[in-house]
Amino acid sequence: MTDSFLETLLPQLASGAAHTHALGFAFEGLDGDRVRIRVPYRDDLIGDPETGVLAGGLVTTLLDHVGGLAVWVGLGTFRPVATLDLRVDYMRAAAPGRDLLAEARCYRLTRNLAFVRAWAFEDDPTDPVAAAQSAYMVSAEGDHRPGANLKSRTVA
Repeated sequence: MTDSFLETLLPQLASGAAHTHALGFAFEGLDGDRVRIRVPYRDDLIGDPETGVLAGGLVTTLLDHVGGLAVWVGLGTFRPVATLDLRVDYMRAAAPGRDLLAEARCYRLTRNLAFVRAWAFEDDPTDPVAAAQSAYMVSAEGDHRPGANLKSRTVA
C-alpha cells in the first residue's frame, strides 16, 4: 500500500461521500491492517430522545462504512466494492454524550469477495456496542464505468 493511498485517499474515502460527511464520519487512522473511524456525538443523531442513545441505523452505517474501508486497506488500493451481506449484533446501547468509534479488519480476500469483521465502541474495543460480520463484492480490475464490464445479453 502506498503512502499516498494512506495519507490522501483513505481519509477522503472515510468522510467524502455525502452521507458520511453529513453524519460527521472522520478517519482516525490505521493500526496494522485495522482501520478506525469516528462519529462525533450530536443531538441530531440520537435515536431515543428520552435516553440520548445514538440511533441504531447510525451504528449500522458506521460498521458498514468502516468495513468497506477495511477492504480497501486489504487490497492496498481503491476498487469499487458493494456490500453483499451485513450482520450486526447489538450488545448494548451506546453511552449518551459519547463519540462512537468503529474499527474493522478484512480477514479474507478472494478475487471477487472480501470478508470483514468490525466493531463499534466508545473507548475500548473489547467493550463493543455492536459487532458486525460482512461480505463485500470487489469489482474486477479494469474499467469501472457503470456497465463497462457487463456482457451484452438478450432477455426474452
